[in-house]
Amino acid sequence: MRISPTLAAMSTYPFVRLDERRRRLVAEGVDVIDFGRGDPREPTDPLIRQALVDSLTPESSYPAAAGLPELREAIAGWAARRFGVELDPAREIVPTYGSKEAIFLLAQVLVDPGSETRLVVVPEPAYPVYERGAVFAGAEVQYVPLLDENAFLPDLDAVDEETWRRTAIFWVNYPNNPTGATAPLAFYERLAALASEYDFALASDEAYSELWFDQPPVSALQVAARDNVIVFNTLSKRSSMTGYRSGFVAAAPDAIAALKAYRPSVGTAPQEFVQRASVAAWGDEAHVERTRAVYRRKRDLLVPVLERKGYRIAASEAGMYLWVKVDEPAEDVASRLLEHGLVISPGTFFGPSGEGYVRFALVPTEDECRRAAAILEEAL
Repeated sequence: MRISPTLAAMSTYPFVRLDERRRRLVAEGVDVIDFGRGDPREPTDPLIRQALVDSLTPESSYPAAAGLPELREAIAGWAARRFGVELDPAREIVPTYGSKEAIFLLAQVLVDPGSETRLVVVPEPAYPVYERGAVFAGAEVQYVPLLDENAFLPDLDAVDEETWRRTAIFWVNYPNNPTGATAPLAFYERLAALASEYDFALASDEAYSELWFDQPPVSALQVAARDNVIVFNTLSKRSSMTGYRSGFVAAAPDAIAALKAYRPSVGTAPQEFVQRASVAAWGDEAHVERTRAVYRRKRDLLVPVLERKGYRIAASEAGMYLWVKVDEPAEDVASRLLEHGLVISPGTFFGPSGEGYVRFALVPTEDECRRAAAILEEAL
């Protein structure tokens, strides 16, 4: 049986490799503390779980691709409270099955692989899905490095006129995975102006917008002219609901209309009971404040040890990650800590510019982080 050559050419998804390592250690009886994958293990708030239970009915039917009106209204209400942005629930929002599938599929909707304007610009290091979605859609991919000296923002001045002219989608992700960097509103304003000038989509993945340590991040939704801006967000990290798979896309009416036309073909709407639980989640901030406090405490357990050992915490202002500068190959550091039962991600998992860094995902429990701090004292 033949398979897609695009799939055949793909390397193994890095977090699959990481999970394979973890499973081998567990099978050998090693007590593993896993900082590798960004999969929150905080309990989903009882308010949300009860809303899901209350929404279970004896009959089950296919969910509408456009999502429940109540959910779109809850998302619009949250955006207004959080960012001061008014969104039309009927024309500017579509609920999604988490944000990963919507991110992967965006190029299917916006890129004509036979056109000269088929370039998808992807930050690097980055979440692999931006690139993979573009490749499967037949787009060309161009990488822009995220460097320490540029505060892990793409250097827009280094992008040439030909690239802007050929761009269909320009991906950004702030708070950033893996670096934890944030972007100022001025950056979004400039990129949105370029998107309007050259008629490409500024696609902003904001999955970590609600996890911060000091100052709340801004959103690309806040730019003055957002006709070419498409924002993705999710309850996965904000509300510890990774298994629920519930997020949204917010964009101008023409982009949302295109997504609504496309999405029934792939059948990725969240189940209705998940959507009703999501209404409760977007409507409550108390559980998010408690979640932020937990991540802050876990961060405070690890950072002093790493800094005492001479490691610099780069960026890491928001999100759920520590991006740690190391003076030896990232894979070597990860391998050494693995021998002590600590799983971390080498920065190279996210692209060549990740060399010299490792990522700690702050997902283990506070007790595990306390134990990990003691291990780091001995292992580093």
